[in-house]
Amino acid sequence: MLLLQLLINGLQLGAIYALTAVGFALIFGSTKVFHVAHGAAFTLAAYLFWWAVQTLHWHWAAALVLATVVVVAFGLFMERFIYRPIQRHEGAFFTVFIAAFGVQIIVQNGIGTVFGRGFETVTVSASRAVEWMPGLFVAPVAGIAIVVAIAFFVALHLFLSRTLVGTGLRALSDNTDLVRVFGLAPTRLAQVAFALGSALVVPGAALTAMTQGINPGIGAHIMLISLASTIVGGIGSLRGAAYGGLLLGLAESIAVWKLDPQWSEAVTFIILFVFIIVRPAGFLGRAHGAK
Repeated sequence: MLLLQLLINGLQLGAIYALTAVGFALIFGSTKVFHVAHGAAFTLAAYLFWWAVQTLHWHWAAALVLATVVVVAFGLFMERFIYRPIQRHEGAFFTVFIAAFGVQIIVQNGIGTVFGRGFETVTVSASRAVEWMPGLFVAPVAGIAIVVAIAFFVALHLFLSRTLVGTGLRALSDNTDLVRVFGLAPTRLAQVAFALGSALVVPGAALTAMTQGINPGIGAHIMLISLASTIVGGIGSLRGAAYGGLLLGLAESIAVWKLDPQWSEAVTFIILFVFIIVRPAGFLGRAHGAK
């Protein structure tokens, strides 16, 4: 029964990781920007959702709208005022990494100063576990996480495959001249990538606030998971990033079955190292582009 409990918990965690990893993979696959501050967007979304629901007593839907607006604005700010100016100069990749890492630290410390550094949770009825059978407790939020993840992935797939802007995003990293032929501006497409990628952290951030709880340092863990999921799934593949996030969530949860809890995060990086050595292209890796 314990294994079944851990599998359900792992699916819930994997759905959250998959959503966040796909957002990171979309930005990196389209723009080739190593958006380390993706974890900061997750932290912002989680705390805004928690603050709006627990302190302001807003409806959860209004709290999600607030979090989405702010993190999309954050992503657009990073693209326009941080990454774009840096990319005009040589050595942009390393400089972008340092700048994004600095923003991550600023956001983490800013949130810690404003909201405190302890764990916070959002109390809702959906996060209360119910005993389905002896020894098996499942909260409705577990099913919500899985359904939300599937819905977002389907919507994103339809957008990328059936709209002109989506096609432009897929082609952006490979051939900017072709993008211009279709009447699309590469800078505008980059902004769309950052807006969409940032928005994808919101459901996962809200679900995390309702289940595991949040603290100001959670962004660093989320960023590492997003990067690991992208590598395991295959750089350039959004579907691969989703699979990678699901795999890592399951592995992190099931590891508790046989190992001490402190080993759960280490398992993530053991899997990452195995893929780097045995299958560096990941599940569905492609050379270029976000497919």
